[in-house]
Amino acid sequence: MARLVASDFRPAWWLPGAHLQTVWPALMRRRPPLDLTPRRIELSDGDFIDLAIGRPLGPRVVVIHGLEGNLESHYAGSLIHALEGAGFQPVFMHLRGCSETPNRLDRSYHSGASGDLAEVLDQLAADPEGEALAAVGFSLGANLLLKYLGERDSVRVGAAIAVSVPFVLRDGMLRFNRGLSRIYRRYLLDRLKANLRRKFADRPLPLAVDLDRIRDFNDFDDQITAPLNGFAGVFDYYSRSSCRGYLRGITTPTLIIHAADDPFMYPSTVPLAHELGPGVTLELSRHGGHVGFVSGKHPWRPVYWLEQRILAQLRDLHD
Repeated sequence: MARLVASDFRPAWWLPGAHLQTVWPALMRRRPPLDLTPRRIELSDGDFIDLAIGRPLGPRVVVIHGLEGNLESHYAGSLIHALEGAGFQPVFMHLRGCSETPNRLDRSYHSGASGDLAEVLDQLAADPEGEALAAVGFSLGANLLLKYLGERDSVRVGAAIAVSVPFVLRDGMLRFNRGLSRIYRRYLLDRLKANLRRKFADRPLPLAVDLDRIRDFNDFDDQITAPLNGFAGVFDYYSRSSCRGYLRGITTPTLIIHAADDPFMYPSTVPLAHELGPGVTLELSRHGGHVGFVSGKHPWRPVYWLEQRILAQLRDLHD
């Protein structure tokens, strides 16, 4: 049965507000050293997805990053390190084109590319280890994961955890144009443009666009994301890729962790209980920002509650 529950997260008193919760771990959290094994998944369309796999300790947990994320994202390396310490085998999935090597095709990763995830999970399930115990998605990766779970009758993962989900992509686009959230918009757009220039450094960009004139996500997604990935335009992309409309179809045990003050979207973006499928628990906190959720009494001893909550959920699944 679907559930909408209140989170027990309490933000650190020294990190009040959504923006400090969002920015602190990105800027201040130390990245642990990692020893991961690379693996390339060849896709049916001739492209590829790069994985980074931890030590073979126990049940596999697939980790999917957010927009312009990678192993350096504050939530990624730390969670992989914690998963290994807790006896799991982490499998980090670089979305198409987000590893060190640009992808082969003109198309790119995007919020609705659940087919890529499906191919990765299918190939992992064919390994001796079998299907992954769970998949953990952050932000864009969380939207993609929930879409995958809701649009298929059969999935190749036992459970899921989705963090800071942009349930309605158009809401996120509009929210990035308001207040301090414009800072995140500029940072992410600069990263997207740099990645695009890197990818097409040795071949022509198949679009007649001036990247310097693109100032917001509506323009970027309309002029670049949509045409590169076969959508009719920005609103076709947003409507077909937003996960909120797929939530009712989720029967896989799924925990969604979300903060009502997430500065990447509006409080009204969060789905209501009747929109959730029978496998879904939406754990909603009043505070926490975007992939933040930092607690603790002292700035020199922060508690990364989000990571602890994910590990607790995975232990419950494994026990």
